[in-house]
Amino acid sequence: MTHAPQIKVPATYMRGGTSKGVFFRLQDLPEAAQAPGEARDKLLLRVIGSPDPYQKQIDGMGGATSSTSKTVILSKSAQPDHDVDYLFGQVSIDTPFVDWSGNCGNLTAAVGAFAIHSGFVDADRVPDNGICTVRIWQANIRKTIVAHVPMANGEVQETGDFELDGVTFPAAEVLIDFMDPADGEGSMFPTGNAVDELEVPGLGKLSATMINAGIPTIFINARDVGYQGTELQEDINGDPKALAMFETIRAHGAVKMGLIQSPDEAATRQHTPKVAFVAPPRDYVSSSGKAIGNSDVNVLVRALSMGKLHHAMMGTAAVAIATAAAVPGTLVNLAAGGGERNEVTFGHPSGTLKVGAAARLENGRWVAAKASMSRSARILMEGWVRVPAGQI
Repeated sequence: MTHAPQIKVPATYMRGGTSKGVFFRLQDLPEAAQAPGEARDKLLLRVIGSPDPYQKQIDGMGGATSSTSKTVILSKSAQPDHDVDYLFGQVSIDTPFVDWSGNCGNLTAAVGAFAIHSGFVDADRVPDNGICTVRIWQANIRKTIVAHVPMANGEVQETGDFELDGVTFPAAEVLIDFMDPADGEGSMFPTGNAVDELEVPGLGKLSATMINAGIPTIFINARDVGYQGTELQEDINGDPKALAMFETIRAHGAVKMGLIQSPDEAATRQHTPKVAFVAPPRDYVSSSGKAIGNSDVNVLVRALSMGKLHHAMMGTAAVAIATAAAVPGTLVNLAAGGGERNEVTFGHPSGTLKVGAAARLENGRWVAAKASMSRSARILMEGWVRVPAGQI
């Protein structure tokens, strides 16, 4: 019996923020995978090691969590005044599915560096020392992101002393600006309300802030579902009933936001929307053993990604947190103490994060010009990934 050999595809394995993913240049993909469709999805699934009923992704590059089951495809931008087009694919761990419905804010921190390394940024715009401003077109959500990448002696600076909770080692700081972060012509609140009543089977009516900023996100109060906002991963991910409850909330919130027509469709849109719960500050101990005092943060937030509580915070959800905190009366804003604010420090399972956003009323509708946060990024490995030719 003749078996097809493996093929090799140029790739770079990168950490961005609190996530890791496999990065590709579009032109390096096999020809059939250079266009959206089944061939591309099959390739990325096999690269990552999905679907895996054991949920370990042993036979691939994935790390068996939503934070490490990620792929990125980059190309020279076709958009005016942009350097690079950034397409993100969230790969399901146990089903044959790649979700293209949203962005990964954490991996955005690595896009700028990859774009510089790949020659997507014109050489005359890349300083030998200082900051290189990389203009990113986020193709999933059709938004502009600006990454401020530090340079030293003509090379991307990756090492430094910037510490990011959820990442073990310090690195160079990368400032990210998410421009006009609200989806759909500035419709930040798809229902038109800062707070809605969300009818959820088995739970009744829940207060919810549903926002399109960074990524569609449903915020609920921790106390309304029996939590304090200090929970760590094992408190949620080890409880099948809790996970099922949050998925039900997510599905019904997605319908209310107009993202899907019926709750059953949520299974085909796993990456978005996110669901998160918020609470006022209180003392807790992070997953690393770090003590977080109630005076260290303005608000506590826990968020789920791909059906599990995230170990830190998704970058796009951090944008949603910053934007919601800037709008008086949202659940995030109220949990943070209310009033007007243009930045917020929130507590998450791995520690804290400071994010900023400015929101304003225009013709009776809330809009945001940008949201900002600091991240870091680093190349972990570069070369080729190999996949069995007969399985893609």
